Amino acid sequence: MNRKLSTFILLCTFFLFSCEKDKPTIKPQPARPNAGVVITFDDTSVYEWFETDKILSKYSWKATFCVSKINTLNYSEINELLKLQQEGHEIAGHGFYHFDAPKFVAKNGIDKYIDQEINPMLDLMHFYSFKVNSFAYPFGFRNSEIDAALFKKFKIIRGTTYGAEDPFFQNCYFNNSKLVFATGIDTDHPNFSIPYLIKLLDYAKRKHKILILFGHKPVYKVTANYQTQMETLELICNYVKQHNMTFYSLSELSTLN
Repeated sequence: MNRKLSTFILLCTFFLFSCEKDKPTIKPQPARPNAGVVITFDDTSVYEWFETDKILSKYSWKATFCVSKINTLNYSEINELLKLQQEGHEIAGHGFYHFDAPKFVAKNGIDKYIDQEINPMLDLMHFYSFKVNSFAYPFGFRNSEIDAALFKKFKIIRGTTYGAEDPFFQNCYFNNSKLVFATGIDTDHPNFSIPYLIKLLDYAKRKHKILILFGHKPVYKVTANYQTQMETLELICNYVKQHNMTFYSLSELSTLN
């Protein structure tokens, strides 16, 4: 009887371990990034960017400054950009001449676009010790041919989006792609309004999304097109901090893929 019992126990143990071995391995789900905001600025308003950083540093904010025509900047402006980079902000490319990319490529070809708009920009920015990993299209104009060429040079490429659709249908949120789109926060941007901006921020918070924004020249009082009101930037930074969201740079999105 003891022998039969021992054999039964051994068989049960064998089947038990066999079943455990055959169980499918459950892979842990990758942690999704914290909800947040990417704030980008385009062109050459270096002095205003530098002064804005002094005002918004109390929020421990982060921005990406997409610089065009870097050959036109003076020593003081280059030095201020380097200080912004040292503070943890990103300096990105926005074109050597600020060409309308599709129009230029249609007329001259993709090779000339890279040789005239991208390579000189990168050479000079690297000479000044800028770590350039991202590119923002001038005017947001792009196509898939140019995207493919630029993906060989940059980790992230940024276009622009328009319209005031419900946030669910907007493509101004990071979607695990190397090509991203930003919505404008300049006062003259077609779909900009404070209520709509808050709506986009609320959606990012509730759905654990990363909202991507772009502006140009920060000012206290708007006097022309392509200006972002400081009040708007304060609102964004306040919202991010109050809701425990995260400030991201453009190139940081490439680490979330």
